[in-house]
Amino acid sequence: MSPVKRGESLPIYNRIGVLRAERRMSRAELAARIEVNPQTVGALERGDHYPSLDLAMRICDVFGLPVEAVFSRTQFAPLSTELYGRTT
Repeated sequence: MSPVKRGESLPIYNRIGVLRAERRMSRAELAARIEVNPQTVGALERGDHYPSLDLAMRICDVFGLPVEAVFSRTQFAPLSTELYGRTT
């Protein structure tokens, strides 16, 4: 399974790195759970590649979250802002 290459006009932002760190999960651990190479996880986190729908669903299953909590067409605000109303 190969990730979809990044599009310039319709970016897809994600919280994979934040969610992975929050759960103290290494890239290798996440990669094993979603059946991809650890380098693929890094490319997804950096936004170099976008996941297929199947891969996005597997990622969401690992974190137990809906797709819209992990992926978005607009940049995410910091979690502290969304959860606690804090601003920097």
